[in-house]
Amino acid sequence: MAETIFTYAAPSLKFGRGASHELAHDLTGLGATRVLLVTDAGVAATGHPARIAEQLRQAGLQVEVYDQAHVEPTDVSLEHAVAYARGLGGIDGVLAVGGGSSIDTAKAIALMSTNDGDLADYLNAPIGKGRAPAKPLLPLVAVPTTTGTGAESTTVCVLDVLALKVKTGISHPALRPKLAVVDPDLTITQPAMVTASSGMDILCHALESWTAKPYTSFDAKRPEQRVPYCGANPVADMWAEKSMRLLAASFRQAVRDGSDADAREKMSMAATFAGMGFGNAGVHIPHADAYPIAGRVRGYVPDGYPADEPIVPHGMAVALTAAEAFRYTFDSDPARHLEAARFLDPEARGDDADTLPRVLRSLMDDIGIPEGLAAVGYGEGDVDDLVEGALKQQRLLAISPKPVTGDDLARIFQASL
Repeated sequence: MAETIFTYAAPSLKFGRGASHELAHDLTGLGATRVLLVTDAGVAATGHPARIAEQLRQAGLQVEVYDQAHVEPTDVSLEHAVAYARGLGGIDGVLAVGGGSSIDTAKAIALMSTNDGDLADYLNAPIGKGRAPAKPLLPLVAVPTTTGTGAESTTVCVLDVLALKVKTGISHPALRPKLAVVDPDLTITQPAMVTASSGMDILCHALESWTAKPYTSFDAKRPEQRVPYCGANPVADMWAEKSMRLLAASFRQAVRDGSDADAREKMSMAATFAGMGFGNAGVHIPHADAYPIAGRVRGYVPDGYPADEPIVPHGMAVALTAAEAFRYTFDSDPARHLEAARFLDPEARGDDADTLPRVLRSLMDDIGIPEGLAAVGYGEGDVDDLVEGALKQQRLLAISPKPVTGDDLARIFQASL
């Protein structure tokens, strides 16, 4: 029997320039009196977290600051953050100010501050035990300073498990922030490559939710079996389409001129809409591929990121196989893939499997994303390891609009070199 029900959820949202100046009111409304502000060193250097912390203190809240969130969190970095929060004691609210890395670190803190056990207990199976939280999480307010991750809208905390060289996550509806405060003014300080990479994450969130397996294609579920990622559905489709249209009007300009306030606001809105879409429909092959690409990085260091640590940023890792992934999924619904190509480029020509990949590659060239996996250090000999890592992401691959095997993934990776 086919599924006839889809679900939709999203955090409360406050959007607009200057929205971050109202956080004391927002946190007080959630009952917070002693707040842990979570950020990373790069975002801290912009001055935004210090300004926000001071405003909260002036309003009478106690504020502790943790500025050691790791760019692309690991099990080790999250364990450090959790130990810090547990050591403080008495925290009754968490405020994330930063990109997806800070927000995901804050999610782990909100979870582990009220629930016992180790981080590994909550990681998605088969890497972890897939344990569900037994107690309510600390209230979390997420304030993104990058336009892309959608972490402020989602139920997922993503991390690298260092010993296994693989990305995984913790996934549960309780991880969704209570409130997302999106202030486009905070994104002005993003370097161009950060804007490009995080923008590709927006784009793939929207594209993958738009092309995801329809919710009606799944077997019917019992109420207790329902998960946040339920497949493409009319509500998620609405957000995905709007996100792609906004990107078409703003992405290239935001990379060219980071001070363009209008482009930044459109990018922030696109990120918010994409998060509200994929946070319910789900993502599939490009994101599954991205986990091992980021987890097995060697010596690549992109512009605008810390020079002392090799990294393939998440949005870049997603983008590197996106063109070939959508070439592979084209025949699942050609009309939908062609619609997406024209949302992103109204002048796009063609009506075949090459149309959407051409649009993506043209955009990536214009914004400076590397041309393929080889440009970030991977070669033919890495394909088997990359496939192995991607196959561990069955939670995501289940959302693919057509079945995907290890051989299919190998061809996608090889064509993306």
